[in-house]
Amino acid sequence: MSELNRDGFGSRFGVLVAVAGSAVGLGNLWRFPYMVGNNGGAAFIIIYLLFVILLCLPIMFSEFIIGRRTQANAFGAIKKLAPKSPFLTIGVISVVASICIMSFYSVVGGWTLEYIFKSFSSDFLSASGSNLESQFKEASSSTIVPIASHLAFLGLSALIVVAGIKNGIEKYSKILMPALFFLVMLLAVRSITLDGSAAGVKFLFYPDFSKITGATLIAALGQAFFSLSLGMGCIITYGSYVKKSENLFKISLMTVAADTGFAILAGLAVMPAVFAFGISPGQGPSLVFITLPQIFAQLPLGNVISIAFFFILFIAAITSSISLLEVIVAYFTEELKLTRKTSVLIAFAIIGVFGTLSSLSNGVLADVKVFGKTFFDLFDYTSSNVLLPVGGLLVVLFVGWRMKKADVLDELTNGGTISVRGVILKWILFTIRFLSPVAIAFVLLSSIGLIKMF
Repeated sequence: MSELNRDGFGSRFGVLVAVAGSAVGLGNLWRFPYMVGNNGGAAFIIIYLLFVILLCLPIMFSEFIIGRRTQANAFGAIKKLAPKSPFLTIGVISVVASICIMSFYSVVGGWTLEYIFKSFSSDFLSASGSNLESQFKEASSSTIVPIASHLAFLGLSALIVVAGIKNGIEKYSKILMPALFFLVMLLAVRSITLDGSAAGVKFLFYPDFSKITGATLIAALGQAFFSLSLGMGCIITYGSYVKKSENLFKISLMTVAADTGFAILAGLAVMPAVFAFGISPGQGPSLVFITLPQIFAQLPLGNVISIAFFFILFIAAITSSISLLEVIVAYFTEELKLTRKTSVLIAFAIIGVFGTLSSLSNGVLADVKVFGKTFFDLFDYTSSNVLLPVGGLLVVLFVGWRMKKADVLDELTNGGTISVRGVILKWILFTIRFLSPVAIAFVLLSSIGLIKMF
């Protein structure tokens, strides 16, 4: 595929919704509320916001710079800028991380599909708490249904990606992302109007810094990192499809604002309802698939709310999954010179196999462990705790120390046509070169147990 014929985004809005779709995912709706619940409410949110603004935003700049500068996939981009250098590892990590994440992410995406259909049944919300727990265990531990739902979710993602950037990812992101924000906003309004919801709102916005620990800091930075799709090649790949005339600074700011705003909106959709019904806010992933259906059962039009909520989860999951899938497909099409259709089929086959192993991790393969972990946990741990921090660390080291400063500034200012204040440029460069590497190194070393903070 020649660079002249290379597909790309057709509009600024298309870029924004696609990149925001990559960032806004299950990490916001599924992970963020219970992370807040487990780490002191608003105190966690404040720390999270500080990390997003001070550290993660410059990392996003870095990935956009690499992608647009080269107009190539994550591996090809580094090959263009630093051929035969150790930094080519960035491209390898991006592809491997995307495969690992999709191998468990598509399983959870499949659960959202299954729960959409479950919500249509009147028996679903009439079940007791223990029955809802049994239903979730059955849904995640049986054999045929988890595999089928995983493959169905993966297939839907593949259908969007095979259509290309402009006619696939951009087209569907323009539909799905506004729908996602609209639906979660409706759910948030319903949640905060429940009797007793004020305690949940206070929990989200009244900080209790006495609960802050070293683990809280690591959790907040890790959540920000994962939520913004950093270190996995998505931003590099999407950045390569962005026109040279677009303002990377504004796109990055709007993406971070959309992702962070959605995470807080998701908290408002979940936590006030949790407090209104006297449920513990720190219940973990089961909060979504077991606890929330108990709440829906006690609300007027509970089935409708349940359908809307799990549809929201599905949209959040698929907008992120298509960005991960595109990282793999772009590598196959540009480096191996395969057609897009063939690349998508190969990616589907690889993830289909690994995802099937993950989908059986709560069932027939529950006792099969690799390094003491099930396949689902192995893919989750390897990507979140190893590949993403290492990939992000290499990216900031590459942009901060290997790329020419003139090239970095050229991309940030669009060849000098965009005015960016000197103090902001100095902050970006200082963060990329010094602060981000140190912070990511702390996350990496802590996540693998080599260091412990207070």
